[in-house]
Amino acid sequence: MANILIVDDDREVGNFLRYFFKEKGFEVHMAYSGQDFRRLFGQQAYHLALIDVKLPDTSGLDILKDLSAHMPSCKTIVMTGYSTVKVAVDAIKLGANDFIEKPFDDLDDLERTIDHLLANKATAAETDIQGLAKECGIVTEKSDAMARLLTLAYKIAPKNINVLIQGETGTGKELLAHFIHRASQRNGQPFIGINCGALTETLLESELFGHEKGAFTGAAKERRGVFEIAGKGTLFLDEIGEASISTQVKLLRVLETGEYMRVGGEAVQKTNTRIVSATHVDLAEAVTNRAFREDLLYRLDVVKLVIPPLRERREDIRLIAEHLLEKAGVAVQLNEAAATLLEQYEWPGNVRELSNVIKRAISIMDEGSGVITPKHLPKKILSGKSLLIEKVKPKEESFEEFLKQWTEDMLEIWNNEGKVEMEMVLNKVKVLEREIGRAFVMKVLKETVGDRQEAAGRLNISMRKLRYLLNEKGQPSIK
Repeated sequence: MANILIVDDDREVGNFLRYFFKEKGFEVHMAYSGQDFRRLFGQQAYHLALIDVKLPDTSGLDILKDLSAHMPSCKTIVMTGYSTVKVAVDAIKLGANDFIEKPFDDLDDLERTIDHLLANKATAAETDIQGLAKECGIVTEKSDAMARLLTLAYKIAPKNINVLIQGETGTGKELLAHFIHRASQRNGQPFIGINCGALTETLLESELFGHEKGAFTGAAKERRGVFEIAGKGTLFLDEIGEASISTQVKLLRVLETGEYMRVGGEAVQKTNTRIVSATHVDLAEAVTNRAFREDLLYRLDVVKLVIPPLRERREDIRLIAEHLLEKAGVAVQLNEAAATLLEQYEWPGNVRELSNVIKRAISIMDEGSGVITPKHLPKKILSGKSLLIEKVKPKEESFEEFLKQWTEDMLEIWNNEGKVEMEMVLNKVKVLEREIGRAFVMKVLKETVGDRQEAAGRLNISMRKLRYLLNEKGQPSIK
């Protein structure tokens, strides 16, 4: 018979759970505060603990830490309200097996969760996670960061909460969104992805909400939007930061009320679609710059998942490359030297760039050779150079070298006949603009012996602009 510990200061909830578990034949122990918990904690071992995150004299997270440290075999479930879901996610990161939201709307689901944990099937979930991840195109076995990310994504997937995925270009944000959909209870419903940065404001709103006939030029007939098509499934909004303020207002209404109207329409439509959004930019910074609504960010960022760039999971690079070769359906292998070069490169375009490199290597190989060697790799990888120049911040005295390097890399992209990552090109232009501005400020500050006021006057910019150029991306300020 299992010993269950319930830690909750709400006596009504406690009594309900006590009755619920005793009906199932469990031994139930109640703690209404941190003090009660400490008294019960040393008396016996527990198989399962349900912990409220808010207690009058302590935090549920502190209790979770004590249980994890001194009773690791005890399974733990954190109980939370909607307003404290972020705390529940922190609990998952600290080792909680699951979290449930109060009030308990689905007792059958609660019972299944508890039976699953008490049957010690938590380890089986790890196999499920790896298998599902590979089915969704996410390849990882050795990266601890990716293991933690997938575990968290797997645990929050069945919850009816919005998720914001953050990561650099090419890290696989849509793949992770699809993983969440597949691991959720919506997996039998549609999964639809849309790139908010690839469409004009009018077209994006039409894609999202649909339009009536004659709503705008070219609207020759009525059209359903993806909110309507997705129904009770999952809608993946990629590059959500690129949506216009007008579109953001309409998205906020959908998130708050589940209601929207087609473009040019008057009838209110209802949706039960779950939104998973993604961005490669800092939306908090966009809020500061008034390019993104703070209330919308609050709604989207119930749970934030950050995908590590490929350079921070180098242990997976060879595995991913081999997977890409297998996926291409060719009998080709990487030799040791080529694999080592791939592992040493910075991968500014992440997995997408690695995929392009593998495709290129296959296309230029001699027929029947069967082995990718360093000669099949691009010059940038052989030299160990990264095309993402901002990763190597140039010093003032090396500005000419920076310009030369930037020009060489841009020409290499220009002369490449394969697929061009336009987003990366535009990012490089922004880097050039930033570094030119910084270099000129540093040059003039040196000439004015650090007098910022005089330097701003010579450059015909405001002091605020000068400080911005100096401090961006952590550049040290000059007093």
